[in-house]
Amino acid sequence: MDQHHSSTVAAVAYDVFNGDADGICALHQMRLHAPAYTALVTGVKRDIELLRKVPSHACAGASVLVLDISLDANAGELRRVLDAGARVEYFDHHSADQAFLHPALRLHCNAAPDVCTSILVDRHLGGRYRRWAVTAAFGDNLEPEARQLAQSLALDDAATAALAQLGQAINYNAYGECLEDLHIAPAALYRELSGYEDPFDFIAASDAYRGLLDGYRADCGLLRELRPYWEEPGGAIYVLPAAPWSRRISGVLANSLAARRDGSSFAVLNERTDGSYLVSVRSGAPALYSACGLCQQFEGGGGRVAAAGINSLPQGELGRFMDRFRHYFGLSAAPAGDIGHAC
Repeated sequence: MDQHHSSTVAAVAYDVFNGDADGICALHQMRLHAPAYTALVTGVKRDIELLRKVPSHACAGASVLVLDISLDANAGELRRVLDAGARVEYFDHHSADQAFLHPALRLHCNAAPDVCTSILVDRHLGGRYRRWAVTAAFGDNLEPEARQLAQSLALDDAATAALAQLGQAINYNAYGECLEDLHIAPAALYRELSGYEDPFDFIAASDAYRGLLDGYRADCGLLRELRPYWEEPGGAIYVLPAAPWSRRISGVLANSLAARRDGSSFAVLNERTDGSYLVSVRSGAPALYSACGLCQQFEGGGGRVAAAGINSLPQGELGRFMDRFRHYFGLSAAPAGDIGHAC
């Protein structure tokens, strides 16, 4: 947790946000609209139980803005923060089955598959900073929605492509087991772009963005060497090794597989340093087979209908996960053999 000066007026405030493109761009829109002196609470993409980092002793009279982290994963801590005297505004597009009413809580949650948190913020602000919502939607793999928003701004193909690349690069940067895996810590990346009202100015002027883009392109080059561990018509499973580059690129791989939009479902598993696996699942038919429906069958699993994950799948559960994946999505059995890496 660190502090960020976005105005000269001090206030007791926390900005709690996912470290991916959606969380960062959602916060940027909100702080362009309402500058504040805040403490930033964020982390790698899968670090979502962030409200536990807001101390109870600092909550009385505090303002807490929460963006793009699952309410279900933070319900107990949310109640603690509210009961300690904080006022909370909460924007999110993940599951919110444990949502509750509280006089100090303003909740903006929508788990529809065609929205992300930055789109919810864009609607809340009347489209005032829509270019950042376009950026986030591309980063969150909502390409049709991103293009529709871009068209509403009359952006040409080149401008739209530039925002797509920006969103993808920011989102890619959030993937890792720890901050050391990332090119730029999410709080530092937010601070870097917070000085730019227009994303095109950030693209043109930021050395940090150019460095991030170089890393993104280098890691994407390694994707050509990846092969699925198991693949059949309708689905595939990738098992990646325990390496920083593979942890960084796992989201790009998952989103590129989902972008085929051919009805296939995929799982990307990253081996963690402790031998467990970080799992990302994309459903090819989310209306029939929600990704979160599969992941919630395992401890630490959850997400959205189209995209979900498991934070730490024990190594001994790998075979069970693969069997469940194939059964859940109606795919054939895998050949017998030891679990191997995909590259």
